[in-house]
Amino acid sequence: MPSFNTPNEIARETFRLLATRRIAPSPENYQTVYHEVAGTSAADADAFAEAPLKAILQSMPRATPGQMRLARELEQSIKDENLESYRNTLTRFIEEQSAVESLPWGELISNLLREWDTNHAGTTTGKKREALEHLFSSTGSNAETLYNRLQSLVRSWSQGGVSEETDLVEGDIPALATEPDTAPEKSTSAKPASRASELLPQLRDLLAFALENAVAAQIAEDPELASQAKELAATARKANSMQAIDELLTELKRFAFRLELLADDRTELRQGLLHLLQLVIENISELVIDDKWLNGQIAVLRDIVSHPLSLRSIDDAERRIKEVVYKQGQLKRSLVEAQEALKTMLAGFVDHLANFSDSTSDYHDKIEVCAQKISAAKDINELADVVQDVMKETRIIQFNAQRSRDELQTTRKRVEETEQRISELQGELDKASTLVRHDQLTGALNRRGLEEAFEKETARANRRKTPLCVALLDIDNFKKLNDSLGHDAGDAALIHLATVTRETMRPQDTVARFGGEEFIILLPDTPIEDAKKAVVRLQRELTKKFFLHNNEKQLITFSAGVTQIRPDDTQPSVIKRADESMYAAKKSGKNRVVSAP
Repeated sequence: MPSFNTPNEIARETFRLLATRRIAPSPENYQTVYHEVAGTSAADADAFAEAPLKAILQSMPRATPGQMRLARELEQSIKDENLESYRNTLTRFIEEQSAVESLPWGELISNLLREWDTNHAGTTTGKKREALEHLFSSTGSNAETLYNRLQSLVRSWSQGGVSEETDLVEGDIPALATEPDTAPEKSTSAKPASRASELLPQLRDLLAFALENAVAAQIAEDPELASQAKELAATARKANSMQAIDELLTELKRFAFRLELLADDRTELRQGLLHLLQLVIENISELVIDDKWLNGQIAVLRDIVSHPLSLRSIDDAERRIKEVVYKQGQLKRSLVEAQEALKTMLAGFVDHLANFSDSTSDYHDKIEVCAQKISAAKDINELADVVQDVMKETRIIQFNAQRSRDELQTTRKRVEETEQRISELQGELDKASTLVRHDQLTGALNRRGLEEAFEKETARANRRKTPLCVALLDIDNFKKLNDSLGHDAGDAALIHLATVTRETMRPQDTVARFGGEEFIILLPDTPIEDAKKAVVRLQRELTKKFFLHNNEKQLITFSAGVTQIRPDDTQPSVIKRADESMYAAKKSGKNRVVSAP
């Protein structure tokens, strides 16, 4: 006996020997012959021969519905480790095939040709041809069904009636095949089927119209789904057989599932927009004095409206506006304090002016009295007294003027300090309007933004049952770059990497600076292999777009670890796994991408 090396070859030879020796294909017989072909001992077999049974299953064809059904039943028997079920399924299939092969096809074909050449009242050759064409197009690859339908057709012709074969559905065949005595009543029982066949084209057109006009119009913003709706409409118009209708039903179920996901996304979008607008309205009450503080929020809303709506853009805008609201609350309190201080200082200044005005008025009155005394003086002694009064009043007004000047200078200094504080707060607010969750150096998300994005993306992936991958990037030899070119060059290199990453990755991918020279990328709806390819593509783009320092090209590379999020993962566990893969990439030579097992 020739030697067979693979399980498939052994299983195939085992079946051949069972057939040639006419041995029943029971598990016991199969096991005996299998060990004979493999040259092994039955004592070495497990209690349940899972490996050889799987080999049989893998080698079986799956070209017909019957073969596919057999494969599913055998697979379930292997999972249940039920040899009895496996044997019964295999035996039943062989018996069914034997029954089909034993059908008297020769006699049926002879009767068919005889009735084809015979002239029947009300049944023309054209109608016979139409009936045969419909029969072959609507009957699948099941030989027994084809035999039964042909037999029913020939019986209908032989009885002289007009064939209703074009109105039959597959479930009507057994009744016609097993109850020939009721044939005269067939025309009566076929009327409902005939009426249904008349309505079927109208129902198909109605379904196609609903898909093209009602459904496609509602999902116009999703070109892929809209195109699928039109394709299903075209398929519905061409569904003239039970097999085609079954396939159409399967596609409609898949389409309905995608519509359900789209409806969930739309609901979440509406809720997010309402919440976002609510935040803006609440923030209006917090705004103070200068309308330019609205610029950051208006820019966010304008950016959202000018692009197709997405949950990620709304989430990002919500977080940014929350931060602005917080900053503006702080600014409002500081400005109120500054305004009160200015009011107090201005009130004191006015009081000083009033006092100084009163003093000046009194001074003028007293000087006028002194002038009158000087005019009325008769000797020098009287003039001496008047001069002393003038000197006294002048010193008083001089003292008051100096005190007012000192107080005004102090007030002016306090006003300048308050204005500087207001300017600083305005600068902080402007910064908060643009860089709320972002790293100020690179513009990528900071750790806070990463935590919020991670929470949203994992929740979305779990809800939609889609893969989500995380990549951790670390610039190679970054310390050497800092030491040789300076920290300014190191900062510029980080900015360059972040810029190239944003330009290369997809809009739905999230880029965050994790710390130092490390970056995190979230890749939603991406399997692990595709995520690895995306990061490798980023490496290639980084080598094409050189980093320039003092007009000299500097090559920047990074090592990366990529992992796919698991159901029980947390952010620390995912980043730890990606970090381990990144260090494996470093050890293997740097400028590499390693995926977690």
